Amino acid sequence: MLNSSVYLNRHFLCIDLKSFFASCECLEQNLDPFKVPLVVANENQGIGAITLAVTPYLKKLGIPSRGRLYEIPKNIKYKIVKPHMSLYIKKSTEVVNTYLKYVSSEDLHIYSIDECFLDVTDYLKMYNKTDYELAIEILKDIRENIGLYATCGIGPNMLMAKVAMDTEAKHNDDFIAKWTYNDIPEKLWSISPLSKMWGIGPRMEKKLNRLGIYSIKDLAYYDRYKLKDKFGVIGAELWNHANGIDMSRIKDFEKVKEKSYSHSQVLFKDYNGENIKIIIREMVEVLCAKLRKYNKSTSIIGFGLGYSKSIGGGFYHSIKLNHPTDNVEEILKVCLMIEDKFYENLPIRKVSISYSSLSDKQGIQLNIFESLKDIEEKTFLNNTIDEIKNKFGKNAILNASALLGDSTIIERNGKIGGHNA
Repeated sequence: MLNSSVYLNRHFLCIDLKSFFASCECLEQNLDPFKVPLVVANENQGIGAITLAVTPYLKKLGIPSRGRLYEIPKNIKYKIVKPHMSLYIKKSTEVVNTYLKYVSSEDLHIYSIDECFLDVTDYLKMYNKTDYELAIEILKDIRENIGLYATCGIGPNMLMAKVAMDTEAKHNDDFIAKWTYNDIPEKLWSISPLSKMWGIGPRMEKKLNRLGIYSIKDLAYYDRYKLKDKFGVIGAELWNHANGIDMSRIKDFEKVKEKSYSHSQVLFKDYNGENIKIIIREMVEVLCAKLRKYNKSTSIIGFGLGYSKSIGGGFYHSIKLNHPTDNVEEILKVCLMIEDKFYENLPIRKVSISYSSLSDKQGIQLNIFESLKDIEEKTFLNNTIDEIKNKFGKNAILNASALLGDSTIIERNGKIGGHNA
């Protein structure tokens, strides 16, 4: 492990509303979510409908939140309720307002509709409470005044608070778990399979397994430079997280006000983790062409997926690069790595990509894998393609993948041979 001087040492709470959608429905019907077998799903979609949430009662019976109705054992009787997003948004707002009674908006990060991070470091002296005592008070406030139950992880950084909440808090009687750096060997490193760790999805787990990495301890002891070579900046982040290192602060998640380029696309059908790669590449290429047009490079890549309306939710995360770039393959690799980490194998209906922290392009960034001649040839080819498209239209030159049924680039560019809109 690294010298403790490299670690952030603050007091973060990560609070998650238990079985949020299902609990909201129980609250509306005056039911106890710990005693009622209730499932939130659109039963009009048949037995293949995705269960958006199940009550804690069903979870104790081994029923997962994100499964299919036909996967619920036939001997278990349950009630199906259609999702009501307006209700969930209303209750989520009430909970956020509760958090704002305890901390300012600058110390609150809304991670999702049912999950938030609070940096309570600067409030403990004012309240004359420990972080654990404050967590107890906040969870009690939510339960008594809104009627919802929550779990809370406490840690010296955002990662440790999140993982404590994900892996331990739900099993404790008071739904609270506090981790310190001393808990890393016993609690963090014991996490297995890897996909139980925040930020490691099933596909990333398989890639790490192929390297002989099966537990967080294996990941923590793996050569970080090899991970970085293999997975880029995400490899370095994986190693840091395996060692309990996270230097993030709430302020890091504030919206960047500087100029950025972004592209968002709502899809005409459901996509999955494989055919969505066509769309991601097309969008990356469009934004990289814009970088070249204005002689810019980017050092922060943002990528997110939105799930089908019947399911809701999704994710959006940003990665800071070690150096500015306008290279399609380099940026595409970052987007696909974020997808690997956070995609939940649900139907996709929206893709969002952004390039921020823009800077004027200064010369050519070399690396050990490419010669100057190779980079100059790629630059010449890209510039030539840009000129042809500017003169004859965006569809004048296309990748062969544009002819596949899952591609949307031709429709978005207009009729074949048409000029830029």
